[in-house]
Amino acid sequence: MSEFNKKLILEDGSEYKGFGFGADRESVCEIVFNTSMAGYQEIISDPSYTDQAVVMSYPLIGNYGITDEDFESKMVNLGGLIVREVNENPSNFRFTRTLTELLQDYDVPGIYGVDTRKLVRSIRDNGSGKVLITDISTDTESAVKRLKETQLRRDAVSRCSCKKRWYARTTNPRFNVVAIDCGMKMNIVRELNAHGCNVTVVPYNTSPEEIMKMNPDGLFISNGPGDPEDVPEVIATLRSLRGRLPMFGICLGHQLIALSYGAKTYKLKFGHRGGNHPVKDLSTGKIEITSQNHSYAVDEASVPGTGLKVSHINLLDNTVEGLCSEADKVFSVQYHPESAPGPQDSTYLFDRFIENMTGNIHSENGGR
Repeated sequence: MSEFNKKLILEDGSEYKGFGFGADRESVCEIVFNTSMAGYQEIISDPSYTDQAVVMSYPLIGNYGITDEDFESKMVNLGGLIVREVNENPSNFRFTRTLTELLQDYDVPGIYGVDTRKLVRSIRDNGSGKVLITDISTDTESAVKRLKETQLRRDAVSRCSCKKRWYARTTNPRFNVVAIDCGMKMNIVRELNAHGCNVTVVPYNTSPEEIMKMNPDGLFISNGPGDPEDVPEVIATLRSLRGRLPMFGICLGHQLIALSYGAKTYKLKFGHRGGNHPVKDLSTGKIEITSQNHSYAVDEASVPGTGLKVSHINLLDNTVEGLCSEADKVFSVQYHPESAPGPQDSTYLFDRFIENMTGNIHSENGGR
């Protein structure tokens, strides 16, 4: 076997050696892990992973290649990809590029041959932190100093959000939905279209006045990267519009709704990332198998008195997974119902959004 040519250096000085693939450059970013067994293309193209180095716990990545139709966004903002073994000869007849070619196209550094089992356990035990993907010759002491001095960017949403509004229309639409793009996955738009909604996607900093001029039947708030407190523009917009429009938020959108009502959020030790989290719907008692990708959670103790109530909980760590306000026709979930982990466990949430918009139209306009 050839000698290692790349390595990872963590803030505690620990090193993980491997081989480079993708872009040949250094990267300082936050390191996280994902427990999904498939879906690496969707992970790489999910804007919620902006500036993060993702460790895949499943040992073989790249075996079905990359397919142009399966991207979750038009951008790849990943900070790095860390895998045990990378496959350069995909067996899927649909593939159009290899994983290495994709990372090269988007200037994303990768490293394989790493002991990902040990690395995932380290992140689980010590929490997520900063990592340097670098050449094998890099001095560890200077690298740790560099990590400690580097401040990670806090403007990820502004870089991920669309720069101007765009439209996703469907045949025989029943509703018009405005979607605030904080780093939205395309499958959310496809689900809204499939449920009879024309969707107008707007930048994260669109004012409430502009949104109301579009005469929407409902407002959707998307997933996205980073700390929800870094996007006060969206929080202010939601605070202004609550009670005026039915709202549905997913992931970061869930956290932003919570903050707009006065609840608080906090950073998890290592976050939730993967397609195997059991979540309980407190209204029905049913358990959903969910797909998740987030570093922050809503503080349950801060919810009482805000007008919201907890609707779902995570059965692994009892964190808040859903919120609702029946009076305002507002609800949100921390997980991703459009990712089909169940595969149909959570699609009822889109139906609930439709019901809220239907009820709102009938109450305001006497029906259509």
